[in-house]
Amino acid sequence: MGSIDFNKHNGKMRILVAPLDWGLGHATRCIPIVKELLNNHCEVYIAAEKNIFFLLEKEFPSLVFLRCKGYEIKYGQNKNDFFVKMLFQFPKIFISILDENRWLKRTVKEYKIDAVISDNRFGMYSKKIPSIYITHQLYIKTGNRFTDLMAQKIHYFFIKKYTQCWVPDNKQNDLAGELSHPKKIPLNVIYMGILSRFQSLSLVKIYDLLITISGPEPQRSFFEKKILKELESFRGSALLVRGLPADNQSLPSTSSLKIVNHLSAEDLNRALEQSKIIIGRSGYTTMMDMAALKKKAILIPTPGQTEQEYLAKYNFKRNYFFSVDEDKFSIVSTLKNAALFEFKLIDISSEEYKKTIEEFVLSLKSGNFATQ
Repeated sequence: MGSIDFNKHNGKMRILVAPLDWGLGHATRCIPIVKELLNNHCEVYIAAEKNIFFLLEKEFPSLVFLRCKGYEIKYGQNKNDFFVKMLFQFPKIFISILDENRWLKRTVKEYKIDAVISDNRFGMYSKKIPSIYITHQLYIKTGNRFTDLMAQKIHYFFIKKYTQCWVPDNKQNDLAGELSHPKKIPLNVIYMGILSRFQSLSLVKIYDLLITISGPEPQRSFFEKKILKELESFRGSALLVRGLPADNQSLPSTSSLKIVNHLSAEDLNRALEQSKIIIGRSGYTTMMDMAALKKKAILIPTPGQTEQEYLAKYNFKRNYFFSVDEDKFSIVSTLKNAALFEFKLIDISSEEYKKTIEEFVLSLKSGNFATQ
């Protein structure tokens, strides 16, 4: 960072962006937010660590990065022990929330932060400055009605501590269904439209298949191992993106299979547009990206992750994306079934969020954006 004087604002709003470290999706959907803040002449700081740090640093090498420890959530090894694994991590998550809130208080004072945007980090709220919370899960599905309600109450407790809650979905033509449109929503909710770092490009198709692998360990590695095994029977050209931005050890490619650890947003955008069909997890960020590009995609939920299972089923029924459970996935039969699937064109805007951010910045500059 050299000789940066953090006491100088240069007339720009200084915004801290803090994505959750649960997979890469929270970080990648912050990319269009950061770009739009920069387009609105803001000074952007990013709070991150490990994979999130490396991913965003590659996208924005000139920005100031502040090391902030994540929640470091671990998945179970299979569907049955997922909930138990999460239950035992609650104390650690709660301590992380307290720690990050203390970290934020120090950071706001030290770096003269004007506002903070938190993507699903519960403790990144402040009484001193406007605080924005981003989530598409106003309703959290746990697999049990009672724990669903408990999770929602806890989530709303934190959401209400923020000045505004931005939901990356459309108010009417939604993509997240009941997750983003429960019966009761907090008063500070604003539907900002879907977020995507990508734009449509007219490019010649050079890959029959592009596979993206993402999510926390050990499920990321389990999925990668299964995909590599399945690709042995695939007769076509494929690109595999492993979702490892901080890893320098790569797997060998072949004449028909190119393997990369990570691609920048620009390079992945091109690769997606050069591919006939996409295979990936049914994470919400992936769905937003596919919707923005109007791509045909086969989405495979992470075993035991109820949010991804719901999103896959919800959008499969609407004919937006083809979906199959991981234990039933085989590349030959899945591609055959997907070829018979009547994909429906998703009519959803990926530009609406820009208005939300523009209004946010203007209100900060005018002093009309009050804290709680």
